[in-house]
Amino acid sequence: MDHKLLDILVCPICKGRLQFDADKTGLICRADKLTYPIEDGIPLMLESKAQPIIEASGSTPGLA
Repeated sequence: MDHKLLDILVCPICKGRLQFDADKTGLICRADKLTYPIEDGIPLMLESKAQPIIEASGSTPGLA
């Protein structure tokens, strides 16, 4: 995926900046703690496709 595209894409929920995840297969919104997948080089920027970020402790942030 082109880095120029990353400069203009924002989270569809909060309109915040996105970052590549560690293996560059998704885009992370740190504010909402969600990852949007990238499939065949195309970011799927749909709220229904987003996955929660799992913290190192194994828990989902914000859920008790």
